[in-house]
Amino acid sequence: MRNLRLIARLDVKAPNLVKGIQFEGLKKLGDPNEFARKYYEQGIDEIFYADVVASLYERNSLLDIIKKTTQDIFVPITVGGGLRSVDDVTAALRAGADKVSINTAAIKNSDIISKVARRFGSQCMVASIQAKRNDSNWEAYYDNGRERSGIDVIEWAKKLELLGAGEILLTSVDREGTGKGFDIELIKAVTDVVTIPVIAGGGMGNMEDLKNVVDETSVDALAMAHVLHYDHLNVPEIRNYCTNIGIPVRKVERAVVNKGI
Repeated sequence: MRNLRLIARLDVKAPNLVKGIQFEGLKKLGDPNEFARKYYEQGIDEIFYADVVASLYERNSLLDIIKKTTQDIFVPITVGGGLRSVDDVTAALRAGADKVSINTAAIKNSDIISKVARRFGSQCMVASIQAKRNDSNWEAYYDNGRERSGIDVIEWAKKLELLGAGEILLTSVDREGTGKGFDIELIKAVTDVVTIPVIAGGGMGNMEDLKNVVDETSVDALAMAHVLHYDHLNVPEIRNYCTNIGIPVRKVERAVVNKGI
């Protein structure tokens, strides 16, 4: 197994970091840059910023936040929300993002995945899937889990890989923000049909949830929000736990400190 990547997900409703449950009931938590800096100092592998109202208002307001973050944080940063064109992606990368995540625009016109992959490389193109259980399968949602697409998640994941996506951010809408554990069945169904890396998000509440998803699926990375933002766990604890039970994680060479906000 490759090193499991630990990713902090920061949902932003400018200028605030926010968190909800199943993408609803958003609560303001503070300055996203301060949270990003804390996670960086603790040893996070990557940071994922999502503008949670960007598609609703047809714009992305994260560029200033990204510019500020990259002044003193030196891990890969992915930006998502409201990116509708190659020009939008170009602006995000110029602001300091390393990768971009696209969901809504891809559901409306899947060509954008191929255009971004051809222009900037597949490693830059993270396809986001917001999955909600529908009887015995899962449906892809968009507009931050608000709208139904009618698209089957498993078929969509396979198509996104063919279009050139370099990895998939797979978020369970049902589990998001609940702390009730990952949707193992969903994650396994997707990781079984694609060869590109899959980032699992939605539901982590404790260390056992991490162990279960790694043991039972081929997931490459975990996107964590609630469990970090509310200090239920911190990055050094998670990394040490992985090391102690034999899950390979990257060694952190920068100083690891714990700072309160």
